[in-house]
Amino acid sequence: MKTVIVTGASRGIGNYLFEHLAGDYDVWGLARTVPDISDTRRFIQADVSDREQLTLAIKAHHIKEIYGLVNCAGIASMNLFLTTPWQTIEQIFKVNSIGTMNMCAAALPFMIRNHGGRIVNFSTIAVGWALEGEAAYVASKAAVEAFSRVLAKEVSNYNITVNIVAPNPVDTDLIAGIDKRKIQKLIQNRQTVKRMGEFRDVLNVVRFYLDEQSSMISGQRLVLGGE
Repeated sequence: MKTVIVTGASRGIGNYLFEHLAGDYDVWGLARTVPDISDTRRFIQADVSDREQLTLAIKAHHIKEIYGLVNCAGIASMNLFLTTPWQTIEQIFKVNSIGTMNMCAAALPFMIRNHGGRIVNFSTIAVGWALEGEAAYVASKAAVEAFSRVLAKEVSNYNITVNIVAPNPVDTDLIAGIDKRKIQKLIQNRQTVKRMGEFRDVLNVVRFYLDEQSSMISGQRLVLGGE
């Protein structure tokens, strides 16, 4: 069974993917904190923004091969740019942008040795919307998108694909502080499909990207709900 690592696996979408991909892959979850579950043997405790820590943590679990990497770890701060503390902006980029790059750097040597692999990086529909009140978050995810498109070209000769999933609003802690009426207004005015996203919608896209039959799909951005 092929090994897949899911980051941000302690809660939300990442935890859902960790649990529901397990039937198809040998799934490892990675997060800064281990969730309160009975079996934590499949969890790697590490901070994606710390490349050295990541490398040591993966080595400590004696992982021999990595076929798939799902970079779901992410944070946000829903504030206007001028009211967002600079320390918060730096942390958003460390986790969302640098964290994604760090995980790719840790996983790619395994994939290159195995002559193939699948990388799925997370963005957001808010990038296409240029959504006001989310400047730092949108910029960090736009960086992920640009990085993913370039990386897809750089690793294509190794049968490695790099793709992007950009979820629409999904009921997670990430948007818990946003007025529900604002979210519904955005969905009605800007989305093609007029409903909130669900965890299963994201899982469907991730499964598609991870599939061995998706070897011709790379450097692509799939937006849930439609822009």
